[in-house]
Amino acid sequence: MGAVVTGLFVGVLFGFILQRGRFCMNSAFRDAILMKDNVLLKTVFVALLVELIGFSIMDMTGAIAINPKPFWWGANLLGSFIFGIGMVLAGGCASGITYRVGEGMVGSITAVLGLSLGGYITAAGFLKPFKANLQAATTISGADGSALTLHGILGMDYTTLALIILLVVLAVWYFIARKNGEEYEVDKGWGWVTTGTLVGFVGILAFPLSAAAGRNYPLGITAGWINIVKKILNPAEVSLDWLGMLIIGIVLGGLVAALIAKEFKFRVPKPLVLVQTFAGGLLMGFGAVTSGGCNIGHLLSGVPQFSLGSILAGISIVLGAWAASYVMFVLPQKND
Repeated sequence: MGAVVTGLFVGVLFGFILQRGRFCMNSAFRDAILMKDNVLLKTVFVALLVELIGFSIMDMTGAIAINPKPFWWGANLLGSFIFGIGMVLAGGCASGITYRVGEGMVGSITAVLGLSLGGYITAAGFLKPFKANLQAATTISGADGSALTLHGILGMDYTTLALIILLVVLAVWYFIARKNGEEYEVDKGWGWVTTGTLVGFVGILAFPLSAAAGRNYPLGITAGWINIVKKILNPAEVSLDWLGMLIIGIVLGGLVAALIAKEFKFRVPKPLVLVQTFAGGLLMGFGAVTSGGCNIGHLLSGVPQFSLGSILAGISIVLGAWAASYVMFVLPQKND
């Protein structure tokens, strides 16, 4: 039980950082295409680079064992594309709608309800056979049955490739930053360097703590909400696991941060918006479980482990978000 409770600690820390840094991948991808604003996108890249450093050191020292997700190309493509569409409809990614529950945003609450329901019926309900069949039919594994990874394809060990990529990315970023100049602020929150660094630190911290609780993987969101649903439906037989505790912690951390910043307020949008966010959440839940992870499970946790499945899923999430943003925001402006 003690190891599981660490999920609550990590969640509170994560929720606080998410709220103060206004960290949301939906906003990052949407702003990049709609407003040509890459500030939040740079926050994501900083978090990934920090995790890459931390995961490499921990893997090299034996503190963790890299555990990439499988390569389910069909499930990764379909599920993650639908997830990307859903998070635009919901107004936030999986982590974004979760911490905003702590801010009192009713639209995020309905999105979370949709995410939980969509995830549950796909993981354990009537959509489970479809999900399982799609994953099985589109699985490609290594010769030894292992998950496909970038370092495996290149015939390199994880740490060596991580170091090479890290040095190349930092060098390219340095020269681009010097040429263009950089803005270091995020509206109503911390700067993107600070936020990205702290988010990456939470991912590093989560890996060994989650592994100690019997789950050898860093962060995740959708599976945590599903665990909470299962606990509510069957309280006597189901216990809150590490991810379930993480979710509770994120909401509490977001609440504490919002109260300190005097940003907590119950905000109720129009009924049609609530329907939209709930529908978006449903799509997110279905997509995340089908693909084997949401934006946190794939992009923030799987990509730094060089999982080809997570890389493909991450690309598909971005494409889905961009497609939905174009239809919802760009086309109406062109038709005016």
